[in-house]
Amino acid sequence: MPWTLDDATWMNRAIGLAREGAVRPGMNPIGCVIVRNGEVIGEGCNEVDLHHDATAHAEIVAMRRAGQMLECQELRDAVLYTTLQPCGMCTMASIWAKIGRIVYGAGREDVHAMYFEDRHLDTVDFIRDAFRNDLSLEGGLMARECATLYVPPDADVPKDEQFNR
Repeated sequence: MPWTLDDATWMNRAIGLAREGAVRPGMNPIGCVIVRNGEVIGEGCNEVDLHHDATAHAEIVAMRRAGQMLECQELRDAVLYTTLQPCGMCTMASIWAKIGRIVYGAGREDVHAMYFEDRHLDTVDFIRDAFRNDLSLEGGLMARECATLYVPPDADVPKDEQFNR
């Protein structure tokens, strides 16, 4: 996939949000920016610990903010940029919000397995099964830069320190 300068600009913004999330109490290093017509309509980082809310993933936080800004739950023609491949919940929320394109940085193979559900469900499966042929999912934009935000795939992380397991 040939990435555009705009794609790199928005992913850099998502990386910046992730870095902020890494150092702010209650937040985590996953960043997301939602853009429509060249303007940010929502952005955020993972705020699960801050709000004690399992659904406060960066993508959901950004969608909520976009919906509030637009006073509408549909985000047609929007592009969602996120530093880590979206989980099933965030992918389904993107489908329901009618987002047109998802671009992510690091994928499943770039980070430790604890970041993803135990099963080998892939976000592509959700999109295909939802019959959304108008939603594209593109991964690997600045994957190396994004992957440095997370635990590497071969790291020896004790089971009791892993999440999603």
